[in-house]
Amino acid sequence: MFARRHPFLFFLCVICGCFTFGLVAVSGIAVLGAFVVNNEISGVISSSPGNIGVVEVTGPIISSKKIIQDLKAFRDDDAIKAIILRIDSPGGGIGPSQEIYRELIKTRAEKKVIASMGSVAASGGYYIACAAQGIVANSGTITGSVGVIMEYANLEQIAKKIGIAPVVIKSGEYKDMGSPMRELKDSEKQLFQNLVDELHAQFVSDAAIARNMEINVMAKLADGRVYTGQTAMKLNLVDRIGNMDDAVQWAGQMAGIEGELTLVYPKEDKITLFKKLAETLFQDINLGTRLSGQFRYGFN
Repeated sequence: MFARRHPFLFFLCVICGCFTFGLVAVSGIAVLGAFVVNNEISGVISSSPGNIGVVEVTGPIISSKKIIQDLKAFRDDDAIKAIILRIDSPGGGIGPSQEIYRELIKTRAEKKVIASMGSVAASGGYYIACAAQGIVANSGTITGSVGVIMEYANLEQIAKKIGIAPVVIKSGEYKDMGSPMRELKDSEKQLFQNLVDELHAQFVSDAAIARNMEINVMAKLADGRVYTGQTAMKLNLVDRIGNMDDAVQWAGQMAGIEGELTLVYPKEDKITLFKKLAETLFQDINLGTRLSGQFRYGFN
């Protein structure tokens, strides 16, 4: 009875309930994962001066701020002779990925940079790896996925069933393009396709230039498929098969470091549980807003 008398309130209750449940679940997992990672790496962070800096890119690439800060810090430190970019990421936002890529290009002009791939370094993760002077992957690393994706959920039929009719007042023909409350028009689909194609061309061009590969060769590989590290090496998408230690040894050789190779990790921010939870919730809300509102797009 409530659903029939108050369809709009019923719809809001359902959406809010589902979103809140997902938010709490994802937030709990994310915070727990953060503490597990911190516990794992806390024992290997060196308190003594070292000669190889390690910049970690873990999880979705949502922000470039911390990574760029770490790159600049190691680049300006005369004691650091080489940098390892440790990637374990499925990709992420286009803007942040491009910002990291540009910063790596600047950095490798001054110091040797080697990318070390973990379990996955795909899409945006592969994009930033290309900016290194060498890429090391495990045989089973999942990489590639060179492409751009744009998607959204069409809730039009659900809205009709519960009696919700959208009211739109807009300043231009395409201002509500991508609204989840209606189908895309053919002209709108073409505009979005042109956008995706342009972003994809940027991805292919940057990756090809950084890898010293012909653009048409990279373009043939850039159909969105994923590759294992072993296959990626055969296709010249990565340079060597190996683990983190192999990447460190290679970086030391390229930089001409004599003696012991000592890794230096950026100082971890002292962060409280409450602050960590708040940041995680903010990211979840931001992601949820993008998913429920307009298109989600990126190097994913």
